[in-house]
Amino acid sequence: MSVNLDKIAAQNKANVETALSLANAAFASAERLAALNLNTARSVLEDVVSNAKAILSVKDVQELASLQNAAAQPLVEKAVAYSKSVYEIATQTQGEFAKVVEAQVGEVNKAFAEALDQAAKSAPAGSDVAVAAVKSAIAAANSAYESLTKAAKQVAEVAEANVAAATDATVKAVGSAKGKKAA
Repeated sequence: MSVNLDKIAAQNKANVETALSLANAAFASAERLAALNLNTARSVLEDVVSNAKAILSVKDVQELASLQNAAAQPLVEKAVAYSKSVYEIATQTQGEFAKVVEAQVGEVNKAFAEALDQAAKSAPAGSDVAVAAVKSAIAAANSAYESLTKAAKQVAEVAEANVAAATDATVKAVGSAKGKKAA
């Protein structure tokens, strides 16, 4: 068996490109998360200052209760929006990573199939059955991997729909609770 240095060099280059792609996706995600956190912290600080000023100007208990009720809805909406944004960033990052992994699995399968074909060409007579068995096992493993990938995507879609429904329900519940308190 001869060693093909060009193939090894090409594979190493591809591995470095894959690692860089994953690192860039991770850094982009971290940047988005940091920006989200900074903007959220700034917004919360502004709200706290605004609410503190409003509380200092309160003249009676009813006005204080009204002020608290008015502040609750925007606070919950902002918390829900923040959570939703974090979830979106995580989901997008996971999707980018999954694409890279799927591409890598495809490349590995292709390289393995090529190596198996090369080995079959130089294999002794009568080894066709063994080569066919290995190819069949590879096909079964690939089919199982594809099924698991599809199932994982479906689970992620269901989870995303559930998060959206829970978010809407939370905002509506706070809004209706606020409406009941005001009445």
